[in-house]
Amino acid sequence: MHIILGIDPGSRITGYGIIGIRGNKAEYLGSGCIKVMDESLPKRLKNVYDGVSEIIKQFKPTEFAIEQVFMAKNPDSALKLGQARGAAIVAATCVDLPVFEYSARQIKQSVVGKGSADKIQVQHMVTHLLKLGKTPQADAADALAVALCHLHTQQSMIKMAGSATKTVRRRLQ
Repeated sequence: MHIILGIDPGSRITGYGIIGIRGNKAEYLGSGCIKVMDESLPKRLKNVYDGVSEIIKQFKPTEFAIEQVFMAKNPDSALKLGQARGAAIVAATCVDLPVFEYSARQIKQSVVGKGSADKIQVQHMVTHLLKLGKTPQADAADALAVALCHLHTQQSMIKMAGSATKTVRRRLQ
């Protein structure tokens, strides 16, 4: 089974979501949050790294997808978010997982259908698409949305490659 680990990075709460792929269908495998609230930044970054490393050991994903840093109003917050992303990415690259990055707008567009969707809309669509019995916490839902965005992007690329191959074959005939 193909397994995608999606990460919604944060310096205090990092969401994670794991989906398995059987054929063209996504199957929910797990989700949650790595919470590192009341510690110094270096300790929080270590906890993000350790938490993501543990999730990788437990679920053995084949691909890793993460949300890109967006330009926040507060530059200090953006820097801390970037460092948390870095800690998560290092955990993935230490076990040679391929890393894919998506903007928040791409993720929302892929899952909800509009790039300006709010967190509640993302939670609703993730719950619907993965046929979950209850709505996941916002950061976990965002991480599942990252994983679903990666799946949708990969499926689109495969379809486009197949169409291009058919076009080339027709031209050669």
